[in-house]
Amino acid sequence: MMIFFITFGFFLMVGAAMAVGYIFQNRTLAGSCGGLASVGIEKECNCDNPCEKRQERERKTALEDNLKNRIDITNL
Repeated sequence: MMIFFITFGFFLMVGAAMAVGYIFQNRTLAGSCGGLASVGIEKECNCDNPCEKRQERERKTALEDNLKNRIDITNL
């Protein structure tokens, strides 16, 4: 049983070291095949009529983008 605990502790230490190393690299997780973007799909849901939740998210995103791209004429 002692060998099990030593082995388990070793794997926990190795896993923690890999996780800390990955966090400090400051990169996002990416698959080896490139994911859906490699097959030409821009988003996970490519349906013609998305659900209400997705429509609401897209509407909020569009509003945020419009606010970011707005020209403020009071400071001109």
